[in-house]
Amino acid sequence: MTTEQLPDEYWNEFYSEHEQVWSGKPNVAFAEEVSGLTPGRALDLGCGEGADAIWLAQRGWAVTAVDISTVALGRAAEHARAAGVGDRIEWQQHELGKSFPDGEFDLVSVQFLHSKTELPRDGILRPAAAAVAPGGVLLIEGHLGFPPGEHNPHPDIHFPGPDEVIESLALPDGEWETLVSREHERAQVMRDGELINRRDCTVKLRRR
Repeated sequence: MTTEQLPDEYWNEFYSEHEQVWSGKPNVAFAEEVSGLTPGRALDLGCGEGADAIWLAQRGWAVTAVDISTVALGRAAEHARAAGVGDRIEWQQHELGKSFPDGEFDLVSVQFLHSKTELPRDGILRPAAAAVAPGGVLLIEGHLGFPPGEHNPHPDIHFPGPDEVIESLALPDGEWETLVSREHERAQVMRDGELINRRDCTVKLRRR
């Protein structure tokens, strides 16, 4: 990102550099944690090219999917139409931290909230928690570092662990139940086909 670029410009450029950036498949940990939930209204924050939103819609969820990049959202909408679930997903463009979708949701999913641009994590995660309906679930997945062997261009970037994520939410006492708080390894296929192991963390909370 150059000093002249705004976050939406950076992410539109990021997605425009490749016909497809991500695998088109939902994150394994995400799918495992959501599979047992009763479908309802879901909010997918940072939906990218739409793999998680499409997976949810195919299983009966009504999905609001949000990203900063209009390029990614357009690509995601095309994928959803091709999968036959375009009518079950509402795509919204937001620069999270400045604007946020309206409504309450039975599932709020935040997958890999990391960026090389400035990112107000607390200003995104706390509204995400507030958007969870009573009885609903907040699911947060995050990396615990850069991929093995990749140069870290921003050594000041901090990757919070699960306990730090929960603490940063500043949740009211007695209002939430922690279902999952763990670190784990995950296999990831890189763009060049290389298979690597990444260390991630999962936080899954239920609003009472």
